[in-house]
Amino acid sequence: MTTDRPGRRITQRDIARLAGVSQPTVSLVLNGRSDASIRIPQETRERVLRVIRESGYVPDPVARRLAARNNQILGVFTYEAVFPSDTNDFYHPFLLGIEEAAELAGCDLLLLTSASVTGGRRRAFGDDNRLRLADGCLLLGRSLNRDDLTRMVADGYPFVAVGRRDDAGGPVPYVGADYATAVGHLVARAVTRGHRRIAYLGLPSEVESSADRHRGFLRAAEEARGSDARVVLDELSPGRDPDELLTALLAAEATVVLIEHFATAVDLVAAARQRGLAVPADLSVVTLGDPTTPVPSDVDFTGFHIPREEMGRQAVALLTEILDGTAHTTQRLLPCEPVAGTTLAPPHAR
Repeated sequence: MTTDRPGRRITQRDIARLAGVSQPTVSLVLNGRSDASIRIPQETRERVLRVIRESGYVPDPVARRLAARNNQILGVFTYEAVFPSDTNDFYHPFLLGIEEAAELAGCDLLLLTSASVTGGRRRAFGDDNRLRLADGCLLLGRSLNRDDLTRMVADGYPFVAVGRRDDAGGPVPYVGADYATAVGHLVARAVTRGHRRIAYLGLPSEVESSADRHRGFLRAAEEARGSDARVVLDELSPGRDPDELLTALLAAEATVVLIEHFATAVDLVAAARQRGLAVPADLSVVTLGDPTTPVPSDVDFTGFHIPREEMGRQAVALLTEILDGTAHTTQRLLPCEPVAGTTLAPPHAR
């Protein structure tokens, strides 16, 4: 449910019109009481409350203070199951960058931790919508709710997604990592080292970050065909037994494998060691980003780091530009940081 003009904040008059009641009735319902001379039927009260929930209305006096969007308060919402407050959490560096940039911008942060859960997933919009307590909002999470994004875009609500996102009824403002280019550079580096039989182990491509990595791999592999390099295994799955993976890689005679999920790379190296194989002498293993969950390992993987703190900083900068009306572009990709590591070497003849 939206107002007639996208981006305009909901008023009590809007609530009254949408619910088919008078503005004083809305005020009485919001105050949780009825005047002695006015009795509000329960059906009417429930109808007004339903419109309030669906419209995202924030009662006065908060609404009056926020109308000009100059409260200097930025919201932070995560679609992950737990808010990333632990320093070992994959999303914690994003928060560090957000906090640093917000302080420099003179803004306070409002951590929106009491989100509603629908179908086991967190939702930005629910019975108690608090997004409009902030001037705008930063969104974190591997997978964002498409309905939430569509509603924010349609309503003109100021927000920035941390991570590239597909359009949702219109362009989604974001600051993301350039995974496609980073993966492409790793493929080119492997080919330069002499690898001609390349394997890829990724996650399902419904999420943009995984789709971007896979797209970069396929594009680079196509460009490498002139060097007689070819893809011998291209698998997208949420998880597979590491021994089975190793068997499949050896059967395909792969000399290098690029792996999106860090824990899978760690397990694959362990499986190779158990069979008496050496990494990278017998099989080069390249990782495509940082571990999403803490994984103990003594392996110095070749790959790249995600610029998580810088993404957080630039997301704040972009959101403040959107709020000020000075944003020249609302979609930005940042380069990933190459990691030399020790797990990519020229292939040995088998």
